[in-house]
Amino acid sequence: MGHKESQYFSEAVTVFQEKRLPEAAIPVGYAALIHGYNLPVPLPRTLSAIGTRHSIFEKDGWRIFTPRHMPDTTLEGQLVFALKYEGLDLAVLKRLFEAANPQEIEAMIADKPTSSYMRRIWFLYEWLLDKRLDLPDAKTGSYAEVLDTKQQYAGEGKNSTRHRVKNNLPGTRNFCPLVFRTPELESYIEKNLAGRAQKAVGSISADILARTAAFLLLKDSKSSYAIEGESPPQDRIQRWGRAIGEAGKQPLDLPEILRLQKIVIGHDNRFIQMGLRTEGGFVGEHEQESRLPLPEHISARHEDLTSLVQGLIDFDNQYAATLDSVIAASILAFGFVYIHPFEDGNGRIHRYLIHHILSERGFNPPGVVFPVSAAILERIDEYRSVLETYSKRLLPLIEWEPTDKMNVRVLNDTGDFYRYFDATPHAQFLYSCVEQTIDVDLPQEIEFLRRYDQFKAKIEALIEMPASTVDLLFNFLKQNGGTLSKRAREREFSALKEKEIEYIASAYAEIFSKN
Repeated sequence: MGHKESQYFSEAVTVFQEKRLPEAAIPVGYAALIHGYNLPVPLPRTLSAIGTRHSIFEKDGWRIFTPRHMPDTTLEGQLVFALKYEGLDLAVLKRLFEAANPQEIEAMIADKPTSSYMRRIWFLYEWLLDKRLDLPDAKTGSYAEVLDTKQQYAGEGKNSTRHRVKNNLPGTRNFCPLVFRTPELESYIEKNLAGRAQKAVGSISADILARTAAFLLLKDSKSSYAIEGESPPQDRIQRWGRAIGEAGKQPLDLPEILRLQKIVIGHDNRFIQMGLRTEGGFVGEHEQESRLPLPEHISARHEDLTSLVQGLIDFDNQYAATLDSVIAASILAFGFVYIHPFEDGNGRIHRYLIHHILSERGFNPPGVVFPVSAAILERIDEYRSVLETYSKRLLPLIEWEPTDKMNVRVLNDTGDFYRYFDATPHAQFLYSCVEQTIDVDLPQEIEFLRRYDQFKAKIEALIEMPASTVDLLFNFLKQNGGTLSKRAREREFSALKEKEIEYIASAYAEIFSKN
């Protein structure tokens, strides 16, 4: 398609690709490029348009700019607007570069060789397409950052002398989701949640810390299975808990990911193909009568899994350490779950990868696993909504047909949609879960164990009783609102005298009714 103004919007519209604008406005930037080149891509979460007001406002997934922000209605004008005001959307940019005439891109860059925007566009073209443009290496111009760090979180960066830019993209061509800076994420980072966690455990005994850690580990393992709607035997829960407890101690590679799948599935894998999928995959149901797939999310094509999984591994080994820990965990874990590389076990490994990053980076206190899965389970509807922030935009772009096994076969090239996506909502959600585990779950468990030890000491001062019997006594009291039921008095604790029962109930009320 040539360098024509007519391919872009010339008048205000009220609807763009079935998405209503808050008022009549002219779509610009990525919206204009998607329209102009008919790009089959998931729409960015926020689109831009030019309105008539004299101040910028946001509503319903649109950012409406003022008339003075109107770009030139050319490829160059729309691209520069996108980079300046909308950040990088690598999926849109790659499809755009594939559709655009290379000579037009070359002429645009050659016309303004010292422009930082042109050099960034030049680098992104060659990086995304792995193809050189017919241009000589840049000779002048200060090094410009490829990713605008005022808009999105970036890696440390490495200079590209050909383009005179600093490649600070936090990933490889195989896998590079991005996260926008938002007031919410900036606030979370400033809170120093890792420091809060260290402070919470700094004043407790080693014994209470060890017991707290064991409880939280078991809680996370149980919750991770519960999210999947499973109630496995206790030995599988404990095996998975032990695996979570070792998270971050081994570098991530394919053998490690395959090992985790074996632990998740257990020994009985007669009906599950282990390892990377060799056919399609989806999350959803089947139509009751025809058994046709009803997908809510379609996994990456199995042909793309080798490069996508390698991208995940490279992100963990080379780029995760350059980002905030929780943001890095969000990118790795949610990238994995969208790719869905296995036939079964994806959800639990997805949540394991959160622990992997947090432990690897020393975010949580040594030996303590934050029960992130428990926080997710409590917010399961919000969790599903976060997953859908991308799945719902992705699903209409996937062409598929049912297979004989009532699976899905993807018919178009979708690999880039799993390599490049906006992980901002996922990072914000994960940060809220981590904050809950630090500010609520961790101190609550520590305080409970302190009180339990006080209760146990009072009972043992009154009467000789094995620890397991004290625990049984406590559970009876807890279940019955602080009093010992008639059944317990007549059976398990028939040896207790009435005054002892009164003393025990009084001790329980005194200790566990404290604020």
